[in-house]
Amino acid sequence: MEDEIERLKKERNAVLLAHYYQESEIQDVADLIGDSLQLAQAAANTKADVICFAGVHFMAETAKILNPERTVVLPDLEAGCSLANGCPADRFAAWITKHRATHPGAVVVSYINCTAEVKALSDYIVTSSNAEKIVRSIPEGETILFAPDKNLGRYLEKKTGRKMALWQGTCVVHETFSLRKLIGLKERHPKALVIAHPECEEALLGMADYIGSTTALLKYALSSPASEFIVATESGILHQMEKGAPDKTFIPAPPEANCACNECPYMKKNTLEKVYLCLRDLSPRIEMAPDLMERARRPIERMLRLS
Repeated sequence: MEDEIERLKKERNAVLLAHYYQESEIQDVADLIGDSLQLAQAAANTKADVICFAGVHFMAETAKILNPERTVVLPDLEAGCSLANGCPADRFAAWITKHRATHPGAVVVSYINCTAEVKALSDYIVTSSNAEKIVRSIPEGETILFAPDKNLGRYLEKKTGRKMALWQGTCVVHETFSLRKLIGLKERHPKALVIAHPECEEALLGMADYIGSTTALLKYALSSPASEFIVATESGILHQMEKGAPDKTFIPAPPEANCACNECPYMKKNTLEKVYLCLRDLSPRIEMAPDLMERARRPIERMLRLS
């Protein structure tokens, strides 16, 4: 199957982009592995005719918005996102209207984990890699409406000193990490550094030795002199950490329930077989109305310029 995927990529002039949270066998056949910012940048710069996006729906939408003339396929259309699902465009528009009634001209900053319709209502799109920089670029005194992740929003408030109105959304994976179990794990591994994604809850971030985006966590883990890490983000990133530093120990932060809840159920809908099938059939395709893509492209391109 891996050989067939390579053959199809050449035949279709296709590029396979994969998020760090994908299954390890998908990461191993990808042309580029990255976080949301890196993948958006790669999508913006590709010369391929076909983009196969091994990630979730909003990521493939972003690739299509940046490449309206190219074919963009997603291995499983059901690969969604709890943050995107929890921020419907109609309710988001009403929320903006409510705040702008008392704060005219309020700036709308949306985390990239949202639908194209929400992006089209936004002034800026951000990722966890560039959110602090972009928020700091907005002039003091301007009201900021931040959606959809309240945990990332709170983290940004603390880092920048900017008070923001926060949409009350959360990531189903990062919300599930157990502070109680993390304390117990730290007691058993006292030398381990805790590294965490800013989508985690505030109390858990309080235990972290380092907080950063997926790529930042990977770079920190590989460059740090420490040999043991407790990783509080989706466990798919451990594959690249272990490949980059096989002599180090990486322990996934535990969820509250006795389950694989530290794995994103949406990311894991994609499989190697589905990657092969979507390259073979060029389906399922991501399609959107041209006017929607045009409106959503503006805040994404603003983000890419600022990044």
